[in-house]
Amino acid sequence: MQQQHSFGFQIFDDISELNKEDTALLEEARKTTQKAYAPYSNFLVGAAALFNNGEKVYGTNQENASYPVGICAERVLLASASMIQTDVPIKTMAISYNNLSRTGNSNIPISPCGMCRQSLAEYEGRTKQPMRLILSGMEGKVIVIESASQLLPFSFGSESMK
Repeated sequence: MQQQHSFGFQIFDDISELNKEDTALLEEARKTTQKAYAPYSNFLVGAAALFNNGEKVYGTNQENASYPVGICAERVLLASASMIQTDVPIKTMAISYNNLSRTGNSNIPISPCGMCRQSLAEYEGRTKQPMRLILSGMEGKVIVIESASQLLPFSFGSESMK
């Protein structure tokens, strides 16, 4: 028997089409890219998240000369979130990037890597609430996904350990 997995998402032409709350969060993610440490790739990633209680937390990618030691903005943010608001779910996370390389641009929506997708899905499972994702660059189209776990079908989670 063949089955199919799919999910819905919204695509906006630019930030001006978002509601006020999402616009503000994406603007903060874009601004946060300035704090990234990416001297090797010049690919600066910033993430901003809004907790259910209205508080916010931020993260940036942190590169390292020993390549596997680096960490993505999303996981920096989730680690901070777990310490700052232990029992408060994240309502929405905005992720943006600024590609400062000679040949790069920053106008295509970014998407979390596989490791970050796993971490986002685990966080959703732990807090028992979907986390909306707003994905963008410094300009151009914006993608909104209603639940981060939609990016990782057939994920490995706590239920897999039982």
